[in-house]
Amino acid sequence: MTATPSCILGVDPGLSGAVAFYFVDAPHLVAAEDMPTVDGAIDVATLASRIRQMQPGLAVIERVAAMPKQGVASTFKFGAAYGALLGVVGALSIPSILVTPPKWKKHFALNSDKETSRALALRLWPARSDLFERKKDHGRAEAALLARYGAETWKGGAP
Repeated sequence: MTATPSCILGVDPGLSGAVAFYFVDAPHLVAAEDMPTVDGAIDVATLASRIRQMQPGLAVIERVAAMPKQGVASTFKFGAAYGALLGVVGALSIPSILVTPPKWKKHFALNSDKETSRALALRLWPARSDLFERKKDHGRAEAALLARYGAETWKGGAP
């Protein structure tokens, strides 16, 4: 694959994260939704179905790690969610790029404040402001920005 895919999946991982689909040929369009969950875990069937429906040619996933002072149980739960997400993307044979928060946020001149990400998403997609209007929609905003980062930095070839 050398051309930029027409649809790119962006993922802010975790149970409170989100997925977004960015359409390269129509950059004013984006679809974003909260991560589907069931019984405190990622609903992998729903996630796989949604991704399959949108047919992205590339997935840009935020590379995450355990956070200092995070409890053992919450670290395990987050790691399980991250693994489930990577498993779904891999099982669907979608090429993926893992990118650290500092790297993709530097591309957009953002800091670690999630509100700055939400504000940028509102500016980039004013017609879709309903997706990012609440403070808790920062995960959707970051997923959308991750997908756009992929479109703007994709060089072709294997990720």
